[in-house]
Amino acid sequence: MEPPPRTTTIAAALCALVAFSIVGAVAAGGGEQPLSRIAIHRATVAPLPGAFIDASPALLGLEGKDREWVTLRYSNPKPSKDDWIGVFSPANFNDSICPSENQWVEPPLLCTAPIKFQFANHSNLDYENSGKGSLKFQLINQRQDFSFALFSGGLSNPKLIAHSKSVTFINPKAPVYPRLAQGKSWNEMTVTWTSGYGTSEATPFVKWGIQGQIQILSPAGTLTFSRDTMCGPPARTVGWRDPGFIHTSFLKDLWPNFMYTYQIGHRLLHNGSIIWGHQYSFKAPPYPGENSLQRVVIFGDMGKAEADGSNEFNDFEPGSLNTTNQLIKDLKNIDMVFHIGDIAYANGYLSQWDQFTAQVEPIAATVPYMVGSGNHERDWPGSGSFYGNLDSGGECGVPAQNMFYVPAENREQFWYSMDYGMFRFCIANTELDWRPGTEQYKFIEHCLSSVDRQKQPWLIFLAHRVLGYSSATFYGAEGTTEEPMGRESLQSLWQKYKVDIAMYGHVHGYERTCPVYENICVAKASDHYTGAFTATTHVVVGGGGASLAEYTSARARWSHAQDLDYGFAKLTAFNHTTLLFEYKKSRDGSVHDHFTISRDYRDILACGVDNCPSTTLAS
Repeated sequence: MEPPPRTTTIAAALCALVAFSIVGAVAAGGGEQPLSRIAIHRATVAPLPGAFIDASPALLGLEGKDREWVTLRYSNPKPSKDDWIGVFSPANFNDSICPSENQWVEPPLLCTAPIKFQFANHSNLDYENSGKGSLKFQLINQRQDFSFALFSGGLSNPKLIAHSKSVTFINPKAPVYPRLAQGKSWNEMTVTWTSGYGTSEATPFVKWGIQGQIQILSPAGTLTFSRDTMCGPPARTVGWRDPGFIHTSFLKDLWPNFMYTYQIGHRLLHNGSIIWGHQYSFKAPPYPGENSLQRVVIFGDMGKAEADGSNEFNDFEPGSLNTTNQLIKDLKNIDMVFHIGDIAYANGYLSQWDQFTAQVEPIAATVPYMVGSGNHERDWPGSGSFYGNLDSGGECGVPAQNMFYVPAENREQFWYSMDYGMFRFCIANTELDWRPGTEQYKFIEHCLSSVDRQKQPWLIFLAHRVLGYSSATFYGAEGTTEEPMGRESLQSLWQKYKVDIAMYGHVHGYERTCPVYENICVAKASDHYTGAFTATTHVVVGGGGASLAEYTSARARWSHAQDLDYGFAKLTAFNHTTLLFEYKKSRDGSVHDHFTISRDYRDILACGVDNCPSTTLAS
């Protein structure tokens, strides 16, 4: 027999915070999701006379901004170093729809965990004596209002002693955080964004056109997803937060290299008025094979961090923000970004996807922001992932597949190919089986074999987990230097089809190999390669922001360069014969490692080790 539904006032809801035990350990040295450290299930109501928390301003976004700073002032007559403040959204909770994970587990008293938290003594050195303090939180427009709660008892035994009045943006439903992605054809750009408007309330569209010329309107499709599509906790329990509505529009028949402007909008059905987002611009892709300067940034495992220092996600600081800020600084010299897995590290706390899209908005709204699937997006037991771990926090790929567009035939599979100028990119999904005989193996071989190297000489393979070579200690502990069954399945394809560079994340750091095949350096590692293809150079570039990994003490002969630091890679194709690879530090953008490839079409056709037929017709 089910217990009757329970309802709460804002005070009671904030008092009765409930948590779910979360597996927060992050594979490959990622650290735990900080929100999982709050033992909400132990929270009690303990209103304290004289305790208060005030927030100002109460109304945000008056000047059209999607992110604003809020100042808190608070007091506790019985202060402690363990006191903390949680930020909740929506501000007013009702727990009557909280589902039970199964018949043996009590349903949570509160459906949504805090979206942020900070200790009360943060930047308030005298708090433990005076009991008075102030903090600044940065809030982003996330479709709902906010409230703030002051707790004593630390994260493990929280007691609510005071809460604030609500704070809200002037239009919580406004369209925000556009993400560009290249479509399924070279001359198509997609725009994806988030809003609070469903199709029963407003019609989404994009106003766009060549810069300075007549603008046209293109419709957008609308998707969302529900708690029931999550595979487990915390994503379907205390980590759940309504994602709103996700819209995608397809801007077609672009003129190569032209500058375009665009603006997202919603036409309200009840009165015909239009709610506009901000205006942005982008440069259309070059024609496939075009001989022009083309620059692509690649990294993995960035995650999000908070500009206000909240959430105590210390093992993602300062890497995540430094990487983001360096890309923003150099955006005029970047044509496309690939984030190859472990995107937001939300780990089942859905509010963090909004935080991530807000963080990368200056980049993703200006250049295509292409993503790949990683363990923290996809993996969950019994969900069809190749690995049966808990790394996705119950998301099992659903938020990533909806929040970002990729030109895949099946977005559930999340593998795809993409041509950009002189590049062919083959993006694999290491969270689904890639071994010979599988559908993904067939995709990989087709992607590699179908490229016209006269037009697109630079063939790049991308994946999240290391399918090539890595000196990470967690691989070494397994007696290997790669993902089990990784390169054994694919190295013959890389060699046969002469893949220039294979790049991976998952290991949080940087490592570059010599041109290597079958564990042997086919050519000596160098800063400049000329002549015919010899073997693929493998690069681990997983230092986007997550806590750094460690390397084995023994250095393999194929390991040419290592850097235990945050950084990203940049590929610059100058023409059909010269490609520059650079590894840059996130802290200052300096180049720490680099190499060039100089090769003409004749060199690509030439035979090497195991990449030409073993027999020929003799004359």
